[in-house]
Amino acid sequence: MDLLPNQRREKIIEMLKEDGSAKVTTLSKLFKVTDVTIRQDLEKLEKSGLVKREHGGVFLKNIEDQVKNLSLANQDNLDKKELIAIKCLDYIESGDTIILDSGSTTTEIAKKLRGFKNLTVITNALNIAIILGAEPHIDVVMTGGEFKPPTLSLTGQKAAEFFEGLYVQKLFLATAGISLKAGLTYPSISDLVVKKAMIDAAEQTFLVADSTKFGKSSFASLGALSLIDYIITDAMIESKYKKVFEENEIELILAE
Repeated sequence: MDLLPNQRREKIIEMLKEDGSAKVTTLSKLFKVTDVTIRQDLEKLEKSGLVKREHGGVFLKNIEDQVKNLSLANQDNLDKKELIAIKCLDYIESGDTIILDSGSTTTEIAKKLRGFKNLTVITNALNIAIILGAEPHIDVVMTGGEFKPPTLSLTGQKAAEFFEGLYVQKLFLATAGISLKAGLTYPSISDLVVKKAMIDAAEQTFLVADSTKFGKSSFASLGALSLIDYIITDAMIESKYKKVFEENEIELILAE
């Protein structure tokens, strides 16, 4: 990955906000630079107050408080995310089995599901399981996997294997960025196998993403937009994306 130093440091922060920590050797391999270069990057990031270095690696500051409080790091555009969550309710019916991916938008969906009856929710998000776990008429099922503190989620091969042989009606999928070139993108490579397994298990896939995600490209690509069936977003989406969705036979649903 050929990036300028400031671009590389931005990607490192993006990854840490997703995974919580990283090793120097892992980062050097991902960005195809030397360990010395990565250490220099981490030194600059530590001076900015965003991270804390440790022997052989780095971790995101304040991560302990986030986990204790069950709070997500990404709380931007919550007004848009709430509108999207309300719109999602039009596509969830009594008797459904659905997958709720981890993320701030899907967390808003979970909040709106309180009071639903005869619903099964499968999720890899600890906070979503806690939100819905006390609901008497909602069955909550969690995946296994490796815990990621910033997103309060489970990831990796174990999480992906959970979905083998499952069949659900609907998946509500999150994403970090939607690019015309790279498709659906995410900060964490370990998440890709989980997202793919979720898509394979679902009859219908709803991508839930606010308009600020369009045009953004994160570290790792899951694949083309054609992987999804519906996109639920807010009305601020640019018209050029609407045309792309039509070409890929993806139904655009606006939350207004």
